[in-house]
Amino acid sequence: MTRPPPAGSVAIIGGGVIGGGWAARFLLHGWDAAVFDPNPGIRDQVQGILDNARVALPALADAPMPPEGKLTVAASLADAVAAADWVQESVPEDLAAKRRVIAEIEAHAPAQAILASSTSGFKPSELQAGARHPGRVLVAHPFNPVYLLPAVEIVPGSGCDPDNAVRAVRTLAAAGMKPLVVHSEIDAHVADRLMEALWREALWLVNDDIATTGEIDEVMQNGFGLRWAQMGLFETFRLAGGEQGMAHFMRQFGPALSWPWTKLTDVPELNEALVQKIAAQSDAQSSRYTFRELERIRDRNLVGILRALKDRDWGAGAVLNAHDRELARRCSMIGKHAARDDADLSRPLILLSCPVLPAWIDYNGHMTDFRYAEVFSRASDALLRLIGMDADYVAAGSSYYTVETHINFHAEVGVHAELHATAQVLMADARRLHVYFELYATADNRLLASSESMYLHVDRESGRVCEAGAGLAREVRKIARAHARLPRPAAAGRYVGQRD
Repeated sequence: MTRPPPAGSVAIIGGGVIGGGWAARFLLHGWDAAVFDPNPGIRDQVQGILDNARVALPALADAPMPPEGKLTVAASLADAVAAADWVQESVPEDLAAKRRVIAEIEAHAPAQAILASSTSGFKPSELQAGARHPGRVLVAHPFNPVYLLPAVEIVPGSGCDPDNAVRAVRTLAAAGMKPLVVHSEIDAHVADRLMEALWREALWLVNDDIATTGEIDEVMQNGFGLRWAQMGLFETFRLAGGEQGMAHFMRQFGPALSWPWTKLTDVPELNEALVQKIAAQSDAQSSRYTFRELERIRDRNLVGILRALKDRDWGAGAVLNAHDRELARRCSMIGKHAARDDADLSRPLILLSCPVLPAWIDYNGHMTDFRYAEVFSRASDALLRLIGMDADYVAAGSSYYTVETHINFHAEVGVHAELHATAQVLMADARRLHVYFELYATADNRLLASSESMYLHVDRESGRVCEAGAGLAREVRKIARAHARLPRPAAAGRYVGQRD
C-alpha cells in the first residue's frame, strides 16, 4: 500500500527539545519533516523525542491519527527548507543568530512558505527587521512538550501579512493545537511573562533558604497547579470570591497587592553560588531518573490529566475533543456503517468499521474490555440510526433503552488492527428489540467478541415502556423477518458460567 500524500512539508531549523517536539507534532499529523541542526548527534536526538511522542500523542486520540510523515535529517539549511510549506525556526535565543537564520531561510525557501519562530522572548518586529519578506515572518511560541500540549502563542506583529497569520492559525489548529493570537506584541508574549513572575519569586525562596526546589514543586503539584491546569488563573480566583464572584475576591484580597509579600521587580543575583545551590537541589530531587525517563513520566502524567479533561470536555480537553472530531471526519471512522437503503438483509448487518486506537490498549498490548464494550455501543448506535432512531426521533420524546447486555470475549487484538461489527436481529415487536452483535478482525475475519442485548422502547418523559413509532417499528420488523431465516447464533442466550 502506498503512503497517501503528506499534509504538507515542514522544515525544522534547530532540533533541540523544542525543535524536536515540533518535528514530532507535525510528523504524527501526517506532515513530512526535514530537520537541520549542525549538531552531529541530531538524528538520535530527534529520534528519541519522536519515540516518546509516538507513545504519548496517539494515547490522547479517540480517532485514528493520519499516517506518519517522513522524517529527513537535512545536510544543510538550504536542503531542509527547499520544499517547505512551513519553516519553524527553533535556534537558541540570540536575536542576531535568529536574524541570520531567517535571512538564510528566505534565500532558499519557497515564496509562499510561512517563517515561524519558536522564540519565547523576542517580538516579531525584531525578527522581521531586515527580512526581505517580513509579511511571512511571525512568532509561533509553543509549550514543552510540543507534541502533547496544545497551546501555541501566535504573535504576528504589525509587519505580518494578515492572511499569513490566518494561515498559521488554521495550519496549527489542523495539527491539534490551540492557537492563541497575541494581537499586540510585547517582550516574552503572555505566557512567559506570567511564568517569569513565578520564577523570580521561586528563586528568592531558594536563595533565602525559605524552601528547596523540591518543596516549591510539591506546593505546585499538590495545590494551585492542579487548579490552574483545568481552570486557569482568573476563573480560579473567581471561585475564591464565592457567590459574589470576582469583584468580591478583588475587594477582599486586593489590598494584599500593596503588602511586601513578593519581589517581582527584583531578582536575586544569579551568581555561581546560587546556580550551584539550585542545581544541587534539583539534581537531588530528580536523581532517581534519567532525562528520558523523566520525559516519559511527564508524558504519561500529562496524558492522564488531559484525558480526564477530555472526559469532561473542559479546557485543553475540549480542544482535544474537537480535534478528535476533525480526525474522525477526515478518515470517516465514526458512523462508518450501512445506509438504510443499501443494507443487505440476507446476512447480519455490517454496521461499523474502525481501527484499534493506541488509547484502547492495556498493559498487555491488547484492546481493553472497556473498549470492546465501547465498540459494541457504537455498533448499537449505528443500528438504531439505521432503523430511524435519529436525533429528531429522540427529541420527539421516545427512545430505545438498553435493559440487558452480555459480552463474550473470544480472541485478543492489538493496536491498529482493523475491526468490523455485525448485528443480527433475533426478535422485534412493538416494544422490544433483541440483537446479537459480533466483532471481527477484518484482516482474517477472526471472531473477537460477541454481545447480546435487549432493548425496550421507552417514553422518555414518563420512563414507561411504550410502542415504537410506526416508521421505526416497520423498519425493525423488516430486518427481524429477514434475519429470522439466518441460523441462530450458538451462543445466543448464553449466561455467565454456562458450559460450552
